[in-house]
Amino acid sequence: MSKEPKYEEAYAELQSIVRRMENDELDIDQLTAQLKRAQQLIKLCKDKLTKTDEDIKKILEEQEQ
Repeated sequence: MSKEPKYEEAYAELQSIVRRMENDELDIDQLTAQLKRAQQLIKLCKDKLTKTDEDIKKILEEQEQ
């Protein structure tokens, strides 16, 4: 099983996919695979941001006590 990429790596890969789509650099077979990968990366980034937000809120709440 491969290691999950860090947020910055996932975001950079997502940007690369979007750029290639915008520049019509993908054929139809690549497009399908890249769309699936982009979907995975979006979920990964969203999950990491949500987790970070929750962690920050928890730390701030603990600090107020």
